[in-house]
Amino acid sequence: MNRIDRLTAILTHLQSKRLTKAQEIADRYQISLRTVYRDIRALEEAGVPLIGEAGQGYSLVEGYRLPPVMFTQEEAQAFVVAEKILEKFSDKGSSEHFHSALMKIKSVLKTQEKDRVNQLSPLVAVYTQKNQLLHSGKDQFLRLILEALSAKKLISINYTTFDKEETSERTLEGVGVYYAFDQWYMIAWCKMREDYRTFRLDRINWLRILGEDYNPQAHPSLKDYIDKVRSADNLIEVKIEVPVRKEKYLRTQKYNHGFVMETREKNKVTMTFMTSHIEGFVRWIICLADMVQIISPQEAKERVLELIEEMKINQSSI
Repeated sequence: MNRIDRLTAILTHLQSKRLTKAQEIADRYQISLRTVYRDIRALEEAGVPLIGEAGQGYSLVEGYRLPPVMFTQEEAQAFVVAEKILEKFSDKGSSEHFHSALMKIKSVLKTQEKDRVNQLSPLVAVYTQKNQLLHSGKDQFLRLILEALSAKKLISINYTTFDKEETSERTLEGVGVYYAFDQWYMIAWCKMREDYRTFRLDRINWLRILGEDYNPQAHPSLKDYIDKVRSADNLIEVKIEVPVRKEKYLRTQKYNHGFVMETREKNKVTMTFMTSHIEGFVRWIICLADMVQIISPQEAKERVLELIEEMKINQSSI
């Protein structure tokens, strides 16, 4: 990226946030802090009204806006992919708002770029498991949670647990949301349990935003909380063997089940996983039982055999 393009990109970046740290700019554009300072000075000399807050970062004077931004062909194509993904993985409300925002973005594209986007759209598809958030009554949950997180408002939910299927009402102070294993999850401080809990959004029966505020500074950031939970988990090492010719069937899913490393020999691959839930791991691996051999631990081997016996009994009783 030449300097003119980088200065334009930095200015766009500054406009996208209230406050931007120099290190964030350096990381984003892979330049040194010294180069960041030179680029900021160049923008100031060009008349851009910048405010530098010591130890905080840079911000643009309120009211300053760039003229309409031009997008590259690659950026325009990325909009198509993002639109296809979001409509499959988010709730109805968030998807509708994204489509509205995308329409505004498309309005500033050049005619040639608009044509390319429209031609490309029917050529891209995303297939996944059924999105539970599109069910009637749950199609606004993600949007409402994001609204509450942004406004720092308490959330009240009626929730049914997965294991025991117990239903209760909870008042929550939100920490954040994340997507994993084909599901959306919310991490929040639960006033009833007086502890942090993880809630699967499709297990929420109803949700409403309360008028009472809470202090998000009293809780860890989403990243810090997840990192802490991962490091505190009592992880169990599981080793499996799979023939090289069968490895392709695990290639994608293995990363959802704690994959750590693998060693390869001529005809087989030995994979190591770290999991906190042997039962869940075994129930996944049993789908691949004809091609996978569990090496350790013994507990996992025995549980696979138990499940196979249970399957035989269930099938014979039909």
